[in-house]
Amino acid sequence: MKRIYLVPTVLMGCVSLTFAQKKESDTIKSDSKLKDIEEIVMVGYGSQKKSDVTGSVGTIKSEDFNKGLVANVGQLLQGKIAGVNVANVSGEPGANQNIIIRGVGSLRSGTTPLYVIDGFVIDNSNVGVANNPMNFINPQDIESINVLKDASAAAIYGARGANGVIVITTKKGKKGRTQMNLSSNLTISKLANKMNVFSADEFRRQVTAMGAKLDDMGGNTDWQDELTRTAISNTVNFSASGATDTSNYYAALGYENQEGILYNSNLKRYSGRINISQKAFDGRVNIDFNLNGSRTENNRPSVTSMVSTMLTLNPTYPAYTNGEPTTVFSNGAFNPLIRQEIYKDFTANNRILANISPSVEIIKGLTYKLNLGIDYSNADRVIQNTPHAVPLEIGTLNLNYYSNNNTLVENTLTYKFKISNHDFNVMAGQSYQRLYLVARSWDYSGFPNNGIEPQYQIGAANKNNTTSSSIANKNELQSWFGRINYDFNDKYLFTATLRADGSSKFGENNRYGFFPSFAAGWNISKENFLNGVNEINNLKLRVSWGKTGNQEIPSKMTKRSYKSASDGSGQATYPLNDSSNYPVGVYLVRADNPDLQWEVTTQTNVGLDFGIFNNRLTGTVDFFKKVSDNILLEINPVDPIEPAPTMWKNIPNMKINNTGWELSLNYNSEPTKAFTYSIGANAAFIKNEVKDSPYRVISTGEAQGPGTTNAVINGYINGQPIGTFYVKEFLGLNDNGTNIFRDVDGDGIITDNDRIAAGSALPDFTYNFYVKAAYKNFDLGLNFNGVAGNMIYNNTASTLFTRGRLGLSQNTTDAATQFPNESTNNTNVISTRYLEKGDFLRLNNATLGYSLNPKVLGIGEHIRNIRLSLTAQNLFVITKYSGFDPEINTGLSQGGIQSFGIDYSTYPKARSFVFGVNVAF
Repeated sequence: MKRIYLVPTVLMGCVSLTFAQKKESDTIKSDSKLKDIEEIVMVGYGSQKKSDVTGSVGTIKSEDFNKGLVANVGQLLQGKIAGVNVANVSGEPGANQNIIIRGVGSLRSGTTPLYVIDGFVIDNSNVGVANNPMNFINPQDIESINVLKDASAAAIYGARGANGVIVITTKKGKKGRTQMNLSSNLTISKLANKMNVFSADEFRRQVTAMGAKLDDMGGNTDWQDELTRTAISNTVNFSASGATDTSNYYAALGYENQEGILYNSNLKRYSGRINISQKAFDGRVNIDFNLNGSRTENNRPSVTSMVSTMLTLNPTYPAYTNGEPTTVFSNGAFNPLIRQEIYKDFTANNRILANISPSVEIIKGLTYKLNLGIDYSNADRVIQNTPHAVPLEIGTLNLNYYSNNNTLVENTLTYKFKISNHDFNVMAGQSYQRLYLVARSWDYSGFPNNGIEPQYQIGAANKNNTTSSSIANKNELQSWFGRINYDFNDKYLFTATLRADGSSKFGENNRYGFFPSFAAGWNISKENFLNGVNEINNLKLRVSWGKTGNQEIPSKMTKRSYKSASDGSGQATYPLNDSSNYPVGVYLVRADNPDLQWEVTTQTNVGLDFGIFNNRLTGTVDFFKKVSDNILLEINPVDPIEPAPTMWKNIPNMKINNTGWELSLNYNSEPTKAFTYSIGANAAFIKNEVKDSPYRVISTGEAQGPGTTNAVINGYINGQPIGTFYVKEFLGLNDNGTNIFRDVDGDGIITDNDRIAAGSALPDFTYNFYVKAAYKNFDLGLNFNGVAGNMIYNNTASTLFTRGRLGLSQNTTDAATQFPNESTNNTNVISTRYLEKGDFLRLNNATLGYSLNPKVLGIGEHIRNIRLSLTAQNLFVITKYSGFDPEINTGLSQGGIQSFGIDYSTYPKARSFVFGVNVAF
């Protein structure tokens, strides 16, 4: 049965208050919509009028971002652009997301797009960052986001554009008097959906009815209530900006403290930004400077352990005895209230992103620009268990240090000129990027139980239980690129791009990859045969083709790797030159492959943009085909002469296909009326298919839990969509109460050969729609998002909600009693029994705002605007999925290949209410 999780907007007396400046864009205006096609769109290494763009580019501005408690770019984007599927797969503050632009096209690099912030190409590695690496940038500082979806738009970034490109532009000062904004909000969050595990009385009845031994300590505990909390979060942001004819500036400070609904879970961010632009010599010289500094602090609980415990811990165990957490349960287990006090996982990350871009117009139309920048971060992570006597915990400590240095130097020449009705924009450039990563780790255990945390008494650890490790990687990219934009009479448009990338990750003979693209556009609405057709304001046809690349593999994979014996001193015994022989004990662990090449994605796109009825109804339709080949994969080679467990190679003939349609529609009401509104929707249909794979299955996800650990759940299967679940088909139970599976090959024996393709973890249909309305000083916004056609493997249920668990006096759900005759010894084999539909429709966020007139309050001399708002996030979800939430992926990856659609005790999502105020001075 479908379930609807719905709560009223006022809950337990809680209200949200937001102070925000009312902008012109908060009320639907005609000017911006009528001039929509003349908007400036940021593309690679420059900008274009929207009417001149020949590629597929999705644009969203700050006034249309998702509202509420937002920690990163993905949360701003979710549901806003067709073909961009953003899945918030965990409820943890600042958690990672799956961002998929036009389907998954790679094995190794997952789905992560390339991020470019104010012209600086980001290394989005999450090494050293416990959660989303994009948490470092304050969403309040972002002015617009452009998503480059097709190859024509993304090919200018060649090497790393295979998953699409997200171009972020931060705020700049605007002409006029100095503007200052102060905003603050308070957020109240609660667990959105509790799992229906047995209450204490139900538990007693169920265990007694099945004839099992009941371990009853007389309690009546709801462990989901005990181990979750009402989280209180707050955010404060201040900005000042201004501009003259020759300069502009934007400066901002931000603080965010986001609490999670699990104890010991929070994300703090301290951020500062300065953007300055200065013109000189009558505008021929221009200097742009952008500086962003941030510190993020992240506390994390032991999520899998905590969630599993809250769902399965015996509800007759009392949480407290005489007002204190119960020390020991009858089975000797830790009380999780004690466990959460002695466990700590804390990460502090400091990051600076700075770039300066001076440009000079050498002659009329010819401009040289230098882009020089650095992205430096360092992180310290401490994971520890403080010693404890009863129950016994000896104390452990894991210390980690990470440093990531990304340096970028780019030189470009742009020449713009016009001959009669022919407009030309020619750009050529060179780019050098150096990435240097260092990571070190130390492990200690065996600490005295003296009330001092292990991190403060490292010297007291058991010396025999100390280990350490480290890595250091340096990668370089050397690139040359060029682009020609041609426009004839503002009707016929042509774009050609070529980029050559050289990567240190490949051997000398295959170091460079070449990524061309071509696109054409036809502004049909400007043709003479449409003169007088006043209903059609914009009609443009676009066609594009191009290639993008992928080099996201570990460093030095073209070279072989050895492990070595030790001489007892802890020093490896590698020879120092080729003339020496490798000593006894040295063995090969990875074979070399100097022939490694770039993975390449080829994409074709046909699109139509239109605007009718004075551009009150606008929309876009796109068809695309995206094919990835020369796939990079780590394999197990067969070499009897020189055996090695693994090597990297390009898989010949194998292809990953993504074919689909995208549709966007927006309608705006007559702007001159007191009541105005706009409605919009976007949808994407994507068909994934793995073609000509030489392997039976390339696993993308493996099971966890007793009896199933490391068993394959889903993967890349020839002729099937990406993330297909490859499992046995469950038919019920036999007379002995054990599983019956379909004998696919008819040999009378159930083996792995009887597994079937049972659906994909990735949806083939995503859709989103919104409603915005304004009446006088009130405004309302609703944003919905949903998916269809995907499946979820409920690894939580297969591990925790079994009859055997109930027989051991552990809590579970009625799924464990679905078959009364089921044996407590029945196995939880990976099968369709635990495969569920993942379709859902969510009210992602709803905002009600009111703008006060400072003049009415008598404070209009210094304050321009005061806006109050109430935002509700995750207000309801319609789904058939039985877990906490259907938007899920625990991330049980295998061999570095990203997993999809597996739920294993994942951090549950919250329902949040945000109160805020924004005051504009």
